[in-house]
Amino acid sequence: MIEKIQSGLKTSDFNFDLPQELIAQEPSDKRGKDRLLVLNRNTGAYYDKYIDDFVDQIDENSILVVNNSKVRKARVFATSETGGKVEFLFLEELEDLSWNCMVTKSKKQRVGKRYTFEDNLEATIVESLEDSTKIVKFNKEITENWFSKYGHVPLPPYIKREDSFSDENRYQTIYAKNEGSVAAPTAGLHFTPEILNKIKEKGVKIVEITLHVGMGTFMPVRSENLDEHDMHYERYSISDEVAKIINDAKKNNIKIVATGTTSVRTLESAVDENGLLKSGLGRTNLFIKPGYQFKIVDQLLTNFHTPESTLLVLVSAFASKKNIMNAYNHAIEEKYRFFSYGDAMFIK
Repeated sequence: MIEKIQSGLKTSDFNFDLPQELIAQEPSDKRGKDRLLVLNRNTGAYYDKYIDDFVDQIDENSILVVNNSKVRKARVFATSETGGKVEFLFLEELEDLSWNCMVTKSKKQRVGKRYTFEDNLEATIVESLEDSTKIVKFNKEITENWFSKYGHVPLPPYIKREDSFSDENRYQTIYAKNEGSVAAPTAGLHFTPEILNKIKEKGVKIVEITLHVGMGTFMPVRSENLDEHDMHYERYSISDEVAKIINDAKKNNIKIVATGTTSVRTLESAVDENGLLKSGLGRTNLFIKPGYQFKIVDQLLTNFHTPESTLLVLVSAFASKKNIMNAYNHAIEEKYRFFSYGDAMFIK
């Protein structure tokens, strides 16, 4: 059940000034040592903590939902028929040896152009889509081993460096298992085995869902009005067991805590007309904006998001734009680290 919300909001309403030096270019020295800003979404009160303190902030018997999607090394270089170097970002596998890809210098990469990759892999662009992505047909099947061997970690564009060997570990959650994302579900990057064990010892049940993060993560909102922005579809999966656990919890007023905006969008996309979470496979382009009524998620662990992004709009819908902007201003004053490799916020 997808809920359409007409917000009347402008994209510029979600802009803020962020000093460049606060954009984290590297992960923290040790996983699980980042800062945590705790925000009460009802009162707007906030206070400074560390990720280690998250276990003290989450209620006993809560359900913690994590996204177990694994980041594919989906950024791969090819040689064009004229000898140029071209970068492909493999977004989604289609039928008949075809993939949906983002390609650098997109306007120059026209239908019919041919490319050569490592391991005798050849490709031809067969269609240009309205969102500037390409449908690319290959001469043979591409395996996950091929991506592992020849691909690069698809770090977001605000990280101004090439990927390194350490990114293969740090740009991946410790519970990642289902390959398919082109960006990490970054809120989960903070968890260590020790932190998760402490959470379980408190009586919190941890359940896994899957949403493969797609190109929407990379795409800015280009329309002046938020209502004119179309989200790209992303694939998700919820097991029968997890759906039952969450539905039982909701009946008993047990809090559902989402790890990251990807978990929020998955859970809120899979609700039926009776307010029950449905299991199974799905695709979602749900754009959560202020005015949206949350049906499943009660609390949210998330990172700090880019200005004018759909993710910032989502957390503003969850905690109010005023509360979020006040908290972000505090985070800037206190020099929190922002975005994928940055610090976290717990909205409760």
